[in-house]
Amino acid sequence: MNLNMLRILVTGFEPFGGATVNPASLAVQKLKTTVRGEVQIVTREIPTVFGKSAKAVHDAILELSPQAVISVGQAGGTPGIRVERVALNLDDARIPDNEGNCPVDSPIDPVGPVAYWATIPVREVVDAIAKQGIPAFISYNAGTFVCNHVFYSTCNFAAKQDIPVKVGFIHVPYLPCQAVGKGETPSMSLECIVTALEAAVEVVAESIVSD
Repeated sequence: MNLNMLRILVTGFEPFGGATVNPASLAVQKLKTTVRGEVQIVTREIPTVFGKSAKAVHDAILELSPQAVISVGQAGGTPGIRVERVALNLDDARIPDNEGNCPVDSPIDPVGPVAYWATIPVREVVDAIAKQGIPAFISYNAGTFVCNHVFYSTCNFAAKQDIPVKVGFIHVPYLPCQAVGKGETPSMSLECIVTALEAAVEVVAESIVSD
């Protein structure tokens, strides 16, 4: 691996809640390995587990020294690609994670700030995805489950370690197969999710190249 190369780390969660698939990890695994000819895309599947998920991202940051980290998670019921803007210092699970952890009203970092802003160009990412004909919007609520846990923990880790890395989080809808039997629950094809993520990665790559 060329450590002098510009690099974006993209993570996706393993299936959780009894599901056998997670569109986040499936789509992340299908991303191109480079964009703009000079930015390497490195992907990782991470556990849907409080604590372990954050550590997996932290370890990957230390290993890879990326210029940006985009974590991707599933948001069942969302009608499009949600590009998150705010990470909250709160774990408050409505269901257990994959190891049975179910924190309630628990700060992620008791001495950390209440929230962090995403540092990827959120609005530009949304616009780029929309230009592909895929519904996308800015979200101000990443939830309080493992997705937000990773988002906040990554921001917090970068801030405390003074690591100059852009951080963002993207939620994707169910796949059509996941929406079967769930009434009018929206879904999106894996192809569209991959296209959306590639558009997002392209924007983030442009932002780190131009810095």
